[in-house]
Amino acid sequence: MANISPLDALGDPTRRQLFERLRKSPCSVNELMSIVPISQPAVSQHLKVLREAQLVKVEKRGQQRIYHLNPIGLAVLRSYTESLWEDVLRAFGEEAERKVKMEDAPHETTKLNI
Repeated sequence: MANISPLDALGDPTRRQLFERLRKSPCSVNELMSIVPISQPAVSQHLKVLREAQLVKVEKRGQQRIYHLNPIGLAVLRSYTESLWEDVLRAFGEEAERKVKMEDAPHETTKLNI
């Protein structure tokens, strides 16, 4: 199995569209084919990439393969997103501290010699 990250897998607009559809509910390849203007083999190839990135899982039901979201890949996405927010909040806190220190610093006055 290839080592593809969930973010890389979602970098493709067609895969993102399939992923978004699967967020609503599990469905078959045939159902997914109805939302994208590509062939069944192409849809299957995109689903393979999403599986390798652990974003979706497949379950065999009779002759059908039903795809649904995989919590493992979703946890990776969530962790990444949370790390972004942590970076933003840390930067905000550092900037707030810098501004407070600037306000607390004694102001230098300039004397004008006239």
